[in-house]
Amino acid sequence: MKFLLFIFAGVHLLPLNSGKATYRHDNSQRTFQEIKDEIAHYGDVAKAIINLAVYGKAQNRSYERLALLVDTVGPRLSGSKSLEKAIQIMYQNLKEDGLENVHLEPVKIPHWERGEESAMMLEPRMHKMAILGLGSSIGTPPEGITAEVLLVTSFNELQRRASEARGKIVVYNQPYTNYSRTVQYRVKGAVEAAKVGALASLIRSVASFSIYSPHTGVQEYQDGVPKIPTACITVEDAEMMSRMVSRGSRIIIQLKMGAKNYPDANSFNTVAEIVGSKYPDQVNISKYSLVMESDLGTFIPSGLQFTGSEKARAIIKEVMSLLQPINVTQVFSAGEGTDINFWIQAGVPGASLLDDLYKYFSFHHSNGDTMTVMDPKQMNIAAALWTVVSYVVADMEEMLPRS
Repeated sequence: MKFLLFIFAGVHLLPLNSGKATYRHDNSQRTFQEIKDEIAHYGDVAKAIINLAVYGKAQNRSYERLALLVDTVGPRLSGSKSLEKAIQIMYQNLKEDGLENVHLEPVKIPHWERGEESAMMLEPRMHKMAILGLGSSIGTPPEGITAEVLLVTSFNELQRRASEARGKIVVYNQPYTNYSRTVQYRVKGAVEAAKVGALASLIRSVASFSIYSPHTGVQEYQDGVPKIPTACITVEDAEMMSRMVSRGSRIIIQLKMGAKNYPDANSFNTVAEIVGSKYPDQVNISKYSLVMESDLGTFIPSGLQFTGSEKARAIIKEVMSLLQPINVTQVFSAGEGTDINFWIQAGVPGASLLDDLYKYFSFHHSNGDTMTVMDPKQMNIAAALWTVVSYVVADMEEMLPRS
């Protein structure tokens, strides 16, 4: 579960829907030119938001707020005490900013804990490996799992060598092509290894660059397939083992993971109507004009990815034109995102921030994903984009048309 907040305390622009007579889903009664004219009237408001976020007293505020959360709380895994603490900080910030109707609502969140974990290469030499357990992985027995490695570079190779996999630890050394293709090994690696009788699986981190840094992430078990422990290893160790295997070396690894799943976790709080994106069935979706997420960081934005009707896309393009002062006006396809897909499937238009991702997957899901990666100036521009789009879409006379 992610939280995207750009708070501008003390900002007084125009009250939402000020003087507006109606707020309808269907804007078919208006011509597109009338809608364009309405959006154009937000030009001065958009410039005020941009000036405030990028050049004015609110510059660096998003960075400072995020740094407070990250430095004070640390990692905020779903269902954890750290997440609860982070939500309380957010809740208090929103109250202090004078926002209306800020309250907490309970949600059920399955809780998983990584626990102590280690991987030790025993043969052909002693080598302590850096690992990160994958989300929802089961743990090993207390004594761990010690077994020979079967190293493969693809699911196809695993199938060809299925007879060799039983009782072994499958290690995937899949080459990185792009994230969407390569991530399938992290998501499905344990299931495919379990199908051929493996005891555990280790996946080369899905990363475009590495300085001996394992990258974690979610993985998915499958009904009817045994659950086996699974973790990510570094690119360097995966490639080293590949070289060892090519020389005919026999690799033995001892894996220990103390991971635990708590599927029936107690309720945790969430800030109402700001998070909870996996629970559209708990709210009246007819009230929501647009749902947005930033799942690819907050680096220099290239534009906004959007999923919705063609009429809604045309309106979003007009809204994005208001961001000409910071030269971020493009609207791309595929606005779906991990945390908003449920809303989009329910009919709500969705948008995702598209950033310059040149370094994103070097740090993604690793211990190196810290505030050091962030640039406050880049975050200012991202904050301006989100705020202009949010404000204008919320304040327009009618909601975005749906399919």
